[in-house]
Amino acid sequence: MQVPKHIGIIIDGNRRYAKQLLKEPWNGHEIGAENVENLFSWCSELGISELTLYTFSMQNFKRPEKEVSYLMDLFCHFFEREKTKNTIKDNDIKVNFIGRIHLLPDKVQKIIHQVAEETKNNQKFIVNFAMAYGGREEVIDGVNKIISEAKQDKINEVTEETFSKYLYMQHEPDLIIRTGGEKRTSNFLIWQSWYSEWFFLDKLWPEFGKEDLVKVLEQFSQRERRFGK
Repeated sequence: MQVPKHIGIIIDGNRRYAKQLLKEPWNGHEIGAENVENLFSWCSELGISELTLYTFSMQNFKRPEKEVSYLMDLFCHFFEREKTKNTIKDNDIKVNFIGRIHLLPDKVQKIIHQVAEETKNNQKFIVNFAMAYGGREEVIDGVNKIISEAKQDKINEVTEETFSKYLYMQHEPDLIIRTGGEKRTSNFLIWQSWYSEWFFLDKLWPEFGKEDLVKVLEQFSQRERRFGK
């Protein structure tokens, strides 16, 4: 089976899962966070070397204030717990955060900066958390950086290769999975996913298991990636 080096996942369906259990929407996010921990192990076992998770979009800021506040607390708890359990350290995971991180509450910025700093030299597995992230916003931020440098005569030509360097993340996922039954890309990695293989699953994120990931990888290995050739 051909295993992709880098996969992206749009984590979707937490709130609907909670609704099925007659719980509050934010309870679904807590269950979903537990599944993210499982995902680290699955990817490591299957030989995947990089994972990018769409955990909180720019558009998610428009959700009810109570839910957003709960999510921010959950992010803090998740990363504090991972540090305490040494899950990241023991598995030699390098953790990156991409997005407009400055828009997140100070308490969230503090813990994610700590995690990024403490793991920057780890090499076995890379996990990118897309938080306060949007693909269009990423492109706009990249353009503004180029404009700023052009004014300082630091750049006089833009190519695809040079433009990529101004984005939050240069690595391009081989495949992207979206759980939850929706069939749209929702502003996720619009530059990096130009030739990614997409898989849309009906299962809600808390229901997603290792067997589902294996099935996707098996289907991925059967696809012929021609890149327009």
